[in-house]
Amino acid sequence: MSNGAVTINENNFYQQSTNKYSGILSWLLTTDHKRIGLMYGMGIIVFFLVGVIIGVLMRLELIAPGKTLMDAQTYNSLFTLHGVIMIFLFIIPGLPAIFGNFFLPIQIGARDVAFPRLNLLSFYLYVIGALLALLAVVIPGGAIDTGWTFYIPYSVRSNTNISLPLLAAFILGFSSILTGLNFITTTHRLRAPGMSFFKMPLFVWATYATAWVQIIATPVIGITIVLVILERLFGVGIFDPALGGDPILFQHLFWIYSHPAVYIMILPAMGVVSEIIPTFSRRTIFGYKAIAMSSLAIAFVGYLVWAHHMFTSGMSDTSRWIFSLLTFIVALPSGVKIFNWVATMYKGSIDPKPPFLWVMAFIFLFSIGGLTGLVLGSLATDIHVHDTYFVVAHFHFVMFGGTGTIFFAALHYWFPKIFGKMYSDKLARIGVAGFFVGFLMLYFPKFIMGYMGMPRRYYDYLPQFASLQLVSTIGSWILSTTIFFIVGYLIYAFFKGPKAKTNPWGGVTLEWHIPSPPPMENFASIPTITHEPYDFSQLKEMKNE
Repeated sequence: MSNGAVTINENNFYQQSTNKYSGILSWLLTTDHKRIGLMYGMGIIVFFLVGVIIGVLMRLELIAPGKTLMDAQTYNSLFTLHGVIMIFLFIIPGLPAIFGNFFLPIQIGARDVAFPRLNLLSFYLYVIGALLALLAVVIPGGAIDTGWTFYIPYSVRSNTNISLPLLAAFILGFSSILTGLNFITTTHRLRAPGMSFFKMPLFVWATYATAWVQIIATPVIGITIVLVILERLFGVGIFDPALGGDPILFQHLFWIYSHPAVYIMILPAMGVVSEIIPTFSRRTIFGYKAIAMSSLAIAFVGYLVWAHHMFTSGMSDTSRWIFSLLTFIVALPSGVKIFNWVATMYKGSIDPKPPFLWVMAFIFLFSIGGLTGLVLGSLATDIHVHDTYFVVAHFHFVMFGGTGTIFFAALHYWFPKIFGKMYSDKLARIGVAGFFVGFLMLYFPKFIMGYMGMPRRYYDYLPQFASLQLVSTIGSWILSTTIFFIVGYLIYAFFKGPKAKTNPWGGVTLEWHIPSPPPMENFASIPTITHEPYDFSQLKEMKNE
């Protein structure tokens, strides 16, 4: 098949597996990047749904002032568990581990990742870390109650099971590092002939930038976790002030990783947006190189802004204005991306299919999250809204409104390619509308409550916040119901959906040139790239199966 973009010998496609195992072992011991991505997907979606259920239980407790469902200790454990699951088991690994694993090799014309066995090891490290985190809930001692940030002195003085979730986070960090190593090596060494760096799809660029953050930033949190465990087990005075330690040092070390981790979460999402918008606008992406370079700029500057989480910790005024300035600077490459996305849609032949609608929801929600982040990055306003519901709202608009929304966008965009089945367009539109309404009802009232002074992480609240808390809780019902509805119709489509075409959306990147679902080794003969990225002039020559 030759379409002017790539040259592939269509007759050489084959579906048979070269795996020497059969049955369940063919999955558990596979080194196929696509199967590993699917196993990640099953685990991550299950943990995500568990996190959703915990979030709904928390909102039910907050439906009215006073105790409704649980006591304060249980509430503290639930919001900690909710944070650990959603951050470490869903948002950080979600897009890179599932869609990066599945599509990065295909999009660069490779048969697999550079280190297939290491890829499988990273999956099992994820599983072990996840199970250890959940095991801490059921073993004697009680579920962790420090919040997902494990702040000192809580995490060295709490009598609950702290060391086990810390060990889990340490192992999950190794999984993240190995995945990053694999993606960087794959991108450098396994690109198809003719595919220079500036012919790579923008999802590959975003995943590549993310991988550098995973490798460089993650060891810092690993070292920090080991130090906390040593302090708990042996009384070494590193962070605990009672032992001569410095709790502010822990905050620095934690956020030196955890703010770059925000970009581990959001950069792949931005890459997905850069794939979906040109496909459904039928236009070459506007400012391809600017978007590619902005991914690297976000990754680089993201290392330098960690202390904007600590403006009220007592650091020097000089440090505060420097970190405030850097925070505003890191917003610039994100603004470049949004400008280029909108410019791509300008005068395009827009086809508003469900993946495109998810992206529209993302741009709206993420823009609110980004702009309110500048409120928190400004010294004067941060003093007033620090540690209030305003921060909770901002965080969820960026993380869930950003990464979470694009997780669903990617799922709807690549579902036909991954499974070879098509879901209901009507149900998908209902899903994105319900998600958007439920999300705004759940999280936007928190901006108002935070501005009014409602502290975050509180088990109870004053009656003046009751009406807004009620609206927020009703929003959680709509949002959670919609999420289960979406998962439901996608599962139905997997079993009963009509067969999908090879290229149902009219995409032009390499994954849309091969059968659905992709063959065992993607390409029988490695394609030769002869076109510029997102060249829709060649679309008419592509044949749907």
